[in-house]
Amino acid sequence: MRTNEGNQFGRYLEDFEAGNMYLHQPGKTITEGDNNLFCLLTMNHHPVHLDVEYARKGYHGKILVVGTLVFSLVVGMTVRDVSGKAIANLSYHEIEHKAPVFVGDTIHAETSVLSVRPSRSKPDRGVVRVETRAYNQHGDLVLTFQRSVLVPKRQKETG
Repeated sequence: MRTNEGNQFGRYLEDFEAGNMYLHQPGKTITEGDNNLFCLLTMNHHPVHLDVEYARKGYHGKILVVGTLVFSLVVGMTVRDVSGKAIANLSYHEIEHKAPVFVGDTIHAETSVLSVRPSRSKPDRGVVRVETRAYNQHGDLVLTFQRSVLVPKRQKETG
């Protein structure tokens, strides 16, 4: 089941169901400035990410976007649908860079709910495990990862 429910920001535990898939909008075109700033902020100064002449002589023949930028971007794209109401991101699993990403590529992502379970220790929350896949503008799979998110249950009205 594919779902995108308008303007809501995040979901409660009861809103998740194993098998649901969320298409994250909008996509993001990665600019040279995005890549350069991320390299500077994270102190990743490898010339394959910053030096056109160095990259031109390398395996891909052009600037390669930093993999952790792609990962961070895609995690951010999922927040509205997956972790907007989260108490915590508990873990990230099986992060795999499937194909290179280059300056000018546009990234799109989708997430499937793998499992939903109530917390064993606190009745007001539970854990959602998801898998996210990111694609470039050509439909090539560029990144996959799983994560577990601690999500609150919807508060029962009293009165």
